[in-house]
Amino acid sequence: MSNSVRAPLFFGVVVVLFLLTGVMQSWNVALGVLNMGLISAIMALGVNMQWGYAGLFNVGVMGFVALGGLGAVVVSMPPVDEAWAAGGLRVLAALVVGALAIVAAVQTWKRMPHGWARSLSMIAILLVGFIAFRWTFDVAVEAIEDVDPSATGYLGGLGLPVLVAWPIGGLLAAGAAWIVGKTALGLRSDYLAIATLGIAEIIIAVMKNEDWLSRGVKNVIGLPRPVPYEVDLQNSQAFVDRAQGLGIDPVTASSLAVKLAYTGLFTVVLLVVLWLAQAALASPWGRMMRAIRDNEVAAEAMGKDVTKRHLQIFIIGSAVCGLAGAMMTTLDGQLVTSAYQPLRFTFLVWVMVIVGGSGNNWGAVLGGFLIWFLWVQVEPLGLWLMSVITSGLPEGSGLRSHLIAGAAHMRLLTMGIVLLVVLRFSPRGLIPER
Repeated sequence: MSNSVRAPLFFGVVVVLFLLTGVMQSWNVALGVLNMGLISAIMALGVNMQWGYAGLFNVGVMGFVALGGLGAVVVSMPPVDEAWAAGGLRVLAALVVGALAIVAAVQTWKRMPHGWARSLSMIAILLVGFIAFRWTFDVAVEAIEDVDPSATGYLGGLGLPVLVAWPIGGLLAAGAAWIVGKTALGLRSDYLAIATLGIAEIIIAVMKNEDWLSRGVKNVIGLPRPVPYEVDLQNSQAFVDRAQGLGIDPVTASSLAVKLAYTGLFTVVLLVVLWLAQAALASPWGRMMRAIRDNEVAAEAMGKDVTKRHLQIFIIGSAVCGLAGAMMTTLDGQLVTSAYQPLRFTFLVWVMVIVGGSGNNWGAVLGGFLIWFLWVQVEPLGLWLMSVITSGLPEGSGLRSHLIAGAAHMRLLTMGIVLLVVLRFSPRGLIPER
């Protein structure tokens, strides 16, 4: 079956699944799943750029997604004036001191001749810089975190419009990807996977522990939204009259309107990213990236700078993941650092790419929608199935209790089965790369 037939067929199946969810459950549920499916599709596009275009095995996806969420907080939340007065400027000064120490150490290493003097000089600069950094930083952080820790205890953000935070979140992830790529992209694929997973764990550990930056595990709530609040719509007489004219309860109508507004925004972002990804893939640059992926030695023999191109695509893919992370945090209305589980959700995004079709942008989008839908819906369906299967057993049956309790694990079982079936019957994914 050709891709021209596969793509409409599988996307039609996904559309039917969402319509059935709306009819059989509720349109609120269907739109909620659809919105996260749109974000998942953008994440899958980012990973597909790295793996499908260049063969880079990045297992630190959640680290870049978390940085995108942090970017949404830093940009859109209002600043906490008391915290800035207590130690904000001193924190900035400490960061400048740390950066200058690193730059001085790098320049010393580059300019001094080889020998013990160079090594000792670099160590001395880093040691003095570290002491100065900690002396400046620790006092400031303690003062900031003492400012109403139950409600704030952090610096807040810049108070800019939340839509500005989405590309800024992508840029923050891109900056981190540049640092990671400069140090890790020279590693072989398996070592690169280990390195990126470890770096993602480090990023999330920093976010969990640096309360002055992201409130740590106490969560940042009440992020600004690019769409109206439900209560504001319910207090609008014009909206209430319109909803009642359509025969819809105003509370339900307000929830649907907000979710539809998010759907519109997320769809626009997905289409723009998809269009750019397709244009890049069809360009000479895209053909070069696939040539590097297929045979690095031959590409390098033709004069291509493989390391530089790997760094480019690593930064671009991470920026797309960061953009998706900022959108997800905005949709949730809060930053929950404990929710970023690198290994678990990175696995889910990789399943999206592999099932959809590695190297095919449309396949990545399909995988994002399909796998997220299954991830959300399999657990309630599994609970219903187990209830039907065990309906003939007595209420106090241990077997019945065990089977019903095991329905929560249907998600991971289903992901494994889907992955195995697709790899068996369509090893290149549902919509393979041409």
